[in-house]
Amino acid sequence: MAVVKGAIATSLLTALSIVTPAVSTVAEAAELAEDNPKAVLDEAWQLVHREYVDSTFNQTDWLEVRQRLLSRDYTSTQAAYSALRDELRRLNDPYTRFLDPQEYAEISDQTAGEVSGVGLQLQRDDQTRAIVVTAVLDASPAAVRGLQAGDRILLVDGQSVDRLSVSGVSQLLRGTENSQVTLTYSRNGSPPQSVILTRARLELPTVAHDLKQVNGYRIGYIRLDEFNGHATEQMVAAIEELSEQDAEAFVLDLRGNPGGLLSASIEISRLWLQRGPIVRTLDRDGDPAEISANRSALTDLPMAVLVNSRSASSSEILTGALQDNNRATVVGTTTYGKALVQSLYGLSDGSGLAVTIAHYYTPNGTDISQKGITPDIEVSLTNSEERALFSDRNSLASERDAQFIQAVTALETTIQSYQRAPEPTQLGQSPN
Repeated sequence: MAVVKGAIATSLLTALSIVTPAVSTVAEAAELAEDNPKAVLDEAWQLVHREYVDSTFNQTDWLEVRQRLLSRDYTSTQAAYSALRDELRRLNDPYTRFLDPQEYAEISDQTAGEVSGVGLQLQRDDQTRAIVVTAVLDASPAAVRGLQAGDRILLVDGQSVDRLSVSGVSQLLRGTENSQVTLTYSRNGSPPQSVILTRARLELPTVAHDLKQVNGYRIGYIRLDEFNGHATEQMVAAIEELSEQDAEAFVLDLRGNPGGLLSASIEISRLWLQRGPIVRTLDRDGDPAEISANRSALTDLPMAVLVNSRSASSSEILTGALQDNNRATVVGTTTYGKALVQSLYGLSDGSGLAVTIAHYYTPNGTDISQKGITPDIEVSLTNSEERALFSDRNSLASERDAQFIQAVTALETTIQSYQRAPEPTQLGQSPN
């Protein structure tokens, strides 16, 4: 599997293969086996040497880098990690980077779309600064024990959350499957109460959908937060349910979506696009590859896509495929502009390495690197307008959402033309 993300675009391999250093002698290999930090450094070096998209390594002598890494004595594993990070910076590529074991575990969970936890979504209240529950996953340990949206989190295993970030509290709630955590909370100002929760493996929701009535039209609104391992199946369910509700058009919201699995972006593109190229890639040897639709689209109803400056990587692959094939009208502001594909490799000590392995281009051959995708219809929001819109999810796809309203307006003529057109050939079949 492959992964592309905005801040860090990665591809996730299904198996780890430890590479024996091609330039090592038997004596060096024996020494590395006794010195784990150096063994991990050499694993990482080998991966970059073999896979990195630029065979000149940004004019860096990569063999010399290996000598520096392996000639030093490290006082700790952290010192070795720091040395590796310093050498990777020489590539001048923010997407090729080292991940310590905790970072690697987090991104693995994120891309898999699963986590071992209790099923709470949290945010900090802007006024009270309290950590509050915004949603409780269905059938999760928290739901079973009666936690509700609006509950204020006070303690986790006796530790106050007052000085912790939302991410910090989330980390405390996560842990080994079937382990327990004690949560203390209050509801509507009531006295604190504690509950013991047993952590479980949970599928994270990444797709939300709803049927909207706008200007007399039934609009299937779908928001995709991230391209994780469950995004495709959740997208299929959303399209099918909205189609059963007689949606007349779709608006796909990719605003703020940083990317995720490359495979998910291709699979989801195929749910919307019946035929045509999806993405073109170019590897370190200059070898091109093209991935195309495979006649597996679930709908041909009129469609618009919402994007902004934080729509990146896999979001841009999907947007570029739909725009270049004239499948959807793109509305919003110019996207992030990340045109690189990474692979994420696990290392033997539980750490990991993200390595840029290819450039990608939209179906028309456009390089969007640092330029992004320009919408068909530009609708800008001020910073304050965007903060207000995304701080309250109920505002999305409402009359307060100017980008959504403009997308529906842009679709009206297409909806009318679609309704007047002869019955289309069933998707997945060719005319006789």
